[in-house]
Amino acid sequence: MNTKAIIESLRTELREHNYNYYVLDQPSIDDFEFDMKLKQLQDLEEKHPEFYDANSPTLRVGGEITKNFDTIAHRYRMYSLDNSYSKEDLLDWEKRIEKVIDGAVEFVCELKYDGASISLTYENGNLLRAVTRGDGSQGDDVTANIKTIRSVPLQLQGDFPKSFDIRGEIVLPYEGFRKMNEERLAAGEELYRNPRNTASGSLKLQDSAEVAKRPLECLLYNITGDRLGFETQFESLEKARRMGFKVPEASKLAKSVDEVLAFVDYWDEHRHDLPYETDGVVIKVNNLQQQEELGYTSKAPRWAMAYKFKAEQVSTRLNEITYQVGRTGAITPVANLEPVELAGTTVKRASLHNADQIEKLDIREGDEVFVEKGGEIIPKIISVDLSKRPEDSEPTQYITHCPECGSKLVRQEGDAKHYCMNYNGCKPQIIGRIQHFISRKAMDIEGLGGETVALLVNEGLISNYSDLYDLKKEDVLPLERMAEKSAENLIKGIESSKEIPFERVLFAIGIRFVGETVAKKLAKHYKTIDALAAASVEELISVDEIGERIAQSVVDFFESTENRVYIEKLKKHGLQLEISAEKLANQTNRLDGGTFVISGVFETLSRTELKKLIEDNGGKVSSSISSKTNYLVAGANMGPSKRAKAETLNVPIISEQDVLDILK
Repeated sequence: MNTKAIIESLRTELREHNYNYYVLDQPSIDDFEFDMKLKQLQDLEEKHPEFYDANSPTLRVGGEITKNFDTIAHRYRMYSLDNSYSKEDLLDWEKRIEKVIDGAVEFVCELKYDGASISLTYENGNLLRAVTRGDGSQGDDVTANIKTIRSVPLQLQGDFPKSFDIRGEIVLPYEGFRKMNEERLAAGEELYRNPRNTASGSLKLQDSAEVAKRPLECLLYNITGDRLGFETQFESLEKARRMGFKVPEASKLAKSVDEVLAFVDYWDEHRHDLPYETDGVVIKVNNLQQQEELGYTSKAPRWAMAYKFKAEQVSTRLNEITYQVGRTGAITPVANLEPVELAGTTVKRASLHNADQIEKLDIREGDEVFVEKGGEIIPKIISVDLSKRPEDSEPTQYITHCPECGSKLVRQEGDAKHYCMNYNGCKPQIIGRIQHFISRKAMDIEGLGGETVALLVNEGLISNYSDLYDLKKEDVLPLERMAEKSAENLIKGIESSKEIPFERVLFAIGIRFVGETVAKKLAKHYKTIDALAAASVEELISVDEIGERIAQSVVDFFESTENRVYIEKLKKHGLQLEISAEKLANQTNRLDGGTFVISGVFETLSRTELKKLIEDNGGKVSSSISSKTNYLVAGANMGPSKRAKAETLNVPIISEQDVLDILK
């Protein structure tokens, strides 16, 4: 056997042993024999670099150093999940599904593991890249670190789609976490706090050899792509197992919400028997065509729901109530607590939301309070232990003036929060607006973080976000902890942000109530910042899904002399304040004002492509038929009730080809 054949044979054998051990938990050889074969392969690869393979089993030991993790756009967005906490929540969700979907709906129940979300991309059966969730639209390329995790297949087995993404969770089993802390204790080092944060932190270690030492595992749960060769979520899980992925066995096909709740109740009781942290159950509509019909909100799929287990509660003392000023001037009261362990982390602070919440709970400094993590993420105070209240306790008097600049606070009718109206003179507002401007979903300025923004403002180098583009390297070098290379990267990152598209710049400038989704709608409708600035409240309300509150906020923003000055400055610096010619070339108004419902399976385009095509040409895509629907675009396997409803309401039924013909 020649050298190349020996190398290929060893790789195949080691992959199989690796799969048996880390995925099936059924080792077929002992550790010593495995290590000897791995050493033999390493030696051969070292002597024969011409036979290099990016997915060789030898790369599992790590060694690649990553100084900066590249930001990569996800091919398919990674959405969040809506949460539910009761049977009523699930029944409401089921009713919403029944309004859209014809016929019976089955559900798949899967455990929700508490780790770090990851998206793996495979091409022709080989791992191409691994990207963290990030903000859902883009994340960090951590491929070198992920390759060290033995339960991630570098090369797939059996039958697999040519190209796809698979999503999962990087977790640290309890046993591995315990051993890591035993080693740190023996070495006199500070212990890790909990498995989830340790797993998440592992993904951004610069030395992949350090990651290889950690007993991380990757649990997969969702395949994403086009024409994947299966029709249901449950089938996709079985397919993923056959391809070599570690897919948890504790998934169940359920035909009703009662069966879903039985699954939830069982695992709420038995979750502590699992080797990993879990905080709930994810319920998904099983049929993938039904999933496509249901679609997405701006943040989450309509076809999935996370049912969270009952939150852990503890009691502790409320030492002091302080007040924070946000970028919009909103005042948030904060409970400063006696530190307490809760769900694996130390909790020292909790939001009290607003004056109404304080009054409702009658919460006072010195009280013993009950704290829980809402969805086991954000700490919140749920009640006061009145039996332990001190006799000299005084009711909380909500502040009347800004704790930062001293301005009188204003609370408008119908608003739960108090506001500081000193827009351009209150430092936390100024810093907060610039921090929002540079954030990942906005301008995503590499090399510039929130602490540096605060330093730049406090040192008098900037007073608004447009000042960032005046900065030079020599301006920032004197800042604390700012080295030559860091200063260069910061200026380079600011310069690169001039290429960020208009809709994200519009989100970045921080108009109140204009989030990501609204910014996209306004950018698409008005196409330039000047056209938007000239719009009246009445004109803005006529834009789809723009209400009076948003419209008034936009008008107020552009009526401010200071804001207009900032925008003009951004223009002079060359930021994208209009939709690019390339994007405009792919958009028309031919479907303007038309509301479409898409149903069934299509031949030429995927449902996602068809939806985008309609929206790019001015149409709106809705999930359910009503008297406002202009067209039902019907594909194969469309449910009979949709057709019947369209006919009852005299909604024209057209084909995919009809849409393409209209747009020719």
